[in-house]
Amino acid sequence: MEPYLIAGLGNPGPKYTANRHNIGFRCLERLAAAHDLAFDRRQKRARVALGTIQGRRVVLAKPQTFMNESGRAVAPLAHFYKVPLERLLVVYDDLDLPLGTIRLRPEGGSGGHKGMRSIIEHLGSQEFPRLRIGIGRPPGQMDPAAYVLQDFSTEEETLLDEVLERAVAAIETWLTEGIEAAMERYNRSWARVAFEK
Repeated sequence: MEPYLIAGLGNPGPKYTANRHNIGFRCLERLAAAHDLAFDRRQKRARVALGTIQGRRVVLAKPQTFMNESGRAVAPLAHFYKVPLERLLVVYDDLDLPLGTIRLRPEGGSGGHKGMRSIIEHLGSQEFPRLRIGIGRPPGQMDPAAYVLQDFSTEEETLLDEVLERAVAAIETWLTEGIEAAMERYNRSWARVAFEK
């Protein structure tokens, strides 16, 4: 059975753990915990958890290359496990989506995200699914590069817990029912509306 590869993007090391840029790592950690999987091995410049989720064989990966070089981990893992591109899902933060919003897409460009740009370059293709988790735009004239390396506020963390639960459910749906079903069910602004109330 061909496995699914799910890669969450972030920066390794404790000082980055709660950063906005590390939402991909946090999502995969939530997914792994929900299914009793552990990131107990290092492989191809990534921390990896192997197992099954709802009957599907999965490889969960957190690249340890730093964000801008994510492709140096994701592409070798995809090749090693012989993962077809339609079975690769990359989870990452998106400045252009409001906090509380998630978006699944079956393919597309990097949208200026350097981690995604690296993956596209190393795979030689942008035709693979991705799950973007909104972190919102920086306030005022703040440099986006500085903003993504900030921690979430206490208020944002409250919403984030719900968003991560929703992202995990979207991934489970993608695994069992496919990208179209997951998009139909989860590409809505439910969490943003909840945050604005």
